[in-house]
Amino acid sequence: MNKQKLTEENVFPKDFMWGASTASHQVEGNTYNQWTVWELQHAREQAKNAKRNVGWTPKWEEIKDQAENPENYLSGVGVKHYELYKDDFKLIKKLNHNAFRFGVEWSRIEPEEGVWDEEALQHYRDYFQALLDQGTEPVLNLWHWTMPVWFTDMGAFEKRKNIKYFKRFTQKVCEELPIKKLKYVITVNEPNVYSSFGYATGEWPPNKKSWFTFIRVYYNLTKAHKASYKVLKKHKKSLQVGVAAQLANIQPKRPHHLFDNLSTKWMRYFWNWWWLNRIKRYQDYVGFNYYFTDYYSFKQYKGKKNHLFHQDNPNLPKNDLGWYMEPEGIHPLLVRVWDHYKKPILITENGLADKDDEHRRWWIEETIIAMERALSEGIDIKGYFHWSLLDNFEWAYGWWPEFGLVHVDRKTMKRTIRPSAKFYAEEIAKRSQAK
Repeated sequence: MNKQKLTEENVFPKDFMWGASTASHQVEGNTYNQWTVWELQHAREQAKNAKRNVGWTPKWEEIKDQAENPENYLSGVGVKHYELYKDDFKLIKKLNHNAFRFGVEWSRIEPEEGVWDEEALQHYRDYFQALLDQGTEPVLNLWHWTMPVWFTDMGAFEKRKNIKYFKRFTQKVCEELPIKKLKYVITVNEPNVYSSFGYATGEWPPNKKSWFTFIRVYYNLTKAHKASYKVLKKHKKSLQVGVAAQLANIQPKRPHHLFDNLSTKWMRYFWNWWWLNRIKRYQDYVGFNYYFTDYYSFKQYKGKKNHLFHQDNPNLPKNDLGWYMEPEGIHPLLVRVWDHYKKPILITENGLADKDDEHRRWWIEETIIAMERALSEGIDIKGYFHWSLLDNFEWAYGWWPEFGLVHVDRKTMKRTIRPSAKFYAEEIAKRSQAK
């Protein structure tokens, strides 16, 4: 960690990365991967079941028409970031961000097995260079859940033998894109979320409900990361390589209750640490996404002997998706991550669905205060990336949840900077040591 004296006015290191995140499928538009195939197959069903699925969310009456429209569940042209990225990069600069986390779309680069698309590669070369030219630090994410259809037809990460294709993709990215100009690379995003929703609950593609397959995929993703890590480090030894895990601030509902504490410890291990423990010698920093503080209690049903680890969150405040909000909960999570791994930390995603921009400023302010506290306690945080730069396609929810610092009108594609984004820009300027 930077050994300079930390003060209340100047707690963030000079090279701290301030920015926002995106994911290729969620913003680029006109992708063709396993998720776009799934969208076309399930859009009508999702629209039909919208009230059952999200009718309980705080702003149902406002988003009802959109949520009940099948078009909501198609990524389609996205927000045309693939075409308009230079304009979006100008927004990054205007908002005082000095770094930007983004993904490259594997299905564009290798649309058929062993066939590399030169046009897509050139696009990403230009994309990288545009960021570098304006002095924005590119933070690359190799895999954010979407994959070529040919790869998923082979069984994707269900089969360990398929890891060689991800390794080959990593090698191609190293050979064709200016990776040597980067400082940070993320290999995989939220392996726990992808494995859980795709293979345990079956809510996302490939819609399987098998705990055995879930565990196999979850474990194979540790192998995929390690293989990719070795390729990246061989290409550039000083490159900082890690992942973007989804970690929650998991707490007991009743702090002095024995069984609440036991259930909390189990959930922390299962959700936060199991996967990261298996790659701890293959990560140069710990990257994580923070959205949730969850309280757990251990309950016994009346008249039955069954017990249950039960999520028992407060009713308010909630974001547009109905997720309980506790932004300051990132501090105890930072403490636990540092205690577990003693490695630099990168906050790779953090934000909320808030279409009316009612809570985002408060969320950002509380998060910055929590980071200041952690830094003053000696925890080495390298950067913070808000989710997201732009309103984007929110997977199975579609287009109605709006996470963007910048609002996007998808009819005109007009970008409008939200007041909370201006506040974030002011906070960056205030705390940045680079004048």
